[in-house]
Amino acid sequence: MSLLKVENRGPVTIFTIDNAAKRNVISQATAIDLQRAFEEFDRSGQRVAIVTGAGDEAFTAGADLRDIPEFWRCTPGAGIATDKPIIAAVAGWCIGGGITLVGMCDLAVAAENAKFSYPEARLGFTQGFITGIAARIPHKIAMEVMLLGRTFDAQRALAAGLVNEVVPTGRQLEVALGMADEIARCAPLVIRTIKRFVGQILPQTPSQQYAQTLQQIDALRNSADFTEGTQAFREKRLPEFKGR
Repeated sequence: MSLLKVENRGPVTIFTIDNAAKRNVISQATAIDLQRAFEEFDRSGQRVAIVTGAGDEAFTAGADLRDIPEFWRCTPGAGIATDKPIIAAVAGWCIGGGITLVGMCDLAVAAENAKFSYPEARLGFTQGFITGIAARIPHKIAMEVMLLGRTFDAQRALAAGLVNEVVPTGRQLEVALGMADEIARCAPLVIRTIKRFVGQILPQTPSQQYAQTLQQIDALRNSADFTEGTQAFREKRLPEFKGR
């Protein structure tokens, strides 16, 4: 059963990590589901995406430590590649890779009860994507997040520029939808061009570059041509490649 809910409201697509009983942790399956759902969103006529978590207790508690995901798959600018705007709607705990996800979104709304924490230095492992926030919020604050692992609240996130607005708990999705509707009324070609240009001037971390390589290899591995090539080899015949 998928723990990702996808809902269209007019031109806006809402992606909800739907595992509130476990604080919306992200497993490998959920990361893959997010990546594939965003690929479909990018191909569609939808204009704006919102990422949120079920309930108000957690946006996400980060990686499911019993099924650690490849976080590159669900990181905007890495496994999630789209020129359409992405808005994060955050309530409650936002831990580990959740901060990366929020930091890489274009806009973010935080509920008053939002709490942010990045504990990987204390756990002894990182996939490195968090370093991308150093290009998006002030350097010293980014280093505080990554090196000290302290919990900080919604107002500190607002002051740091990690989120755009702080709203009463329970209204984060409503406000994010209001932002999305404003964007959807604008010229889509202009919106996408602006986002693409911004993506080109922001520096990429080694983790992002590595993830983009993995994504291209992953696309080859999952292509119809790869299936045809391996099947033709087994059947000792010439393959009929279609370029897809």
